[in-house]
Amino acid sequence: MSLALRAARLNPALHPVAIVLALALVPATLDAARADSVHDVDTEHLFGFTEGSDIGGPGERELESETTGRLGKRGGRFQAVDSAVVLKLPLSERFRIAPGLSFAAYDIGVGPGLDDRRLTSLGGASVEARTRLLTRQESPFGLTLNTVVGANRIDPATGLGARGVSAEFGLLFDREIVPGQLVAGLNLVYALGQSRIDGFDAMQRASGLEVSAALSQKFAPGTFLGLEARYARAYSGTALDRFSGDAIYLGPTIYRELTDATWISFAWGVQVAGSETGMGYDQDLTNFDRHQARLRIGTHF
Repeated sequence: MSLALRAARLNPALHPVAIVLALALVPATLDAARADSVHDVDTEHLFGFTEGSDIGGPGERELESETTGRLGKRGGRFQAVDSAVVLKLPLSERFRIAPGLSFAAYDIGVGPGLDDRRLTSLGGASVEARTRLLTRQESPFGLTLNTVVGANRIDPATGLGARGVSAEFGLLFDREIVPGQLVAGLNLVYALGQSRIDGFDAMQRASGLEVSAALSQKFAPGTFLGLEARYARAYSGTALDRFSGDAIYLGPTIYRELTDATWISFAWGVQVAGSETGMGYDQDLTNFDRHQARLRIGTHF
């Protein structure tokens, strides 16, 4: 075991750094083992919010349900559930598209800038395109470019009706540190969007950056357990114009194959540190949530 991974075990807050070091410093003997191994690990959902580079092959259609819970804002009750149903259609070994529909449910109590409301509504629609640039068979790591374009009917921060568009661009890295047993993932994501809340003339514009890293270890056939760290920054304006706040999330992940065709994954992140522009708090609970959890269930057909 490398010194980086030992340090991550002793102090979970260090494991984003440990993952980067592990990706760079894994001994060459593991590269030889990887070349001889059977690559039957699908890394896409091993890591929780962080995603792997795999996209499936032609004809491997997949229907996926994704539910994200967001809990806790400053000064009031905030509970939001965002659900999406996505159909993943690989068109080649290197390219996949995935149209989807999203739904939203909010339970918001009195707080600064938040009105009491409960609602459940269609959230919007999106199309995701993934291009696999490098595979783990041909390179020391896998690399995929992810692009998502969406239209939204609900403002995610307030739960108010809105009309908006968004886009997200991500680089998804992964590496089998121990082939088939221990896998690392690293994501770099830039997101932007604009919307007009119903009843208001002003256009709201925002953007953000996120870096996430995770390790996932096989503990039993079809079962992986892991740890994940994420660092997110929020900005006003679509071009990272004015810094608004940042947050660090830490939490566990689990992935389980239920059958040969069906799987389930769960991740939970807790905001352990952050900052908000103009405020003296040690967390940002205006731009970000205190807790974030994600449940995914998928089946191939």
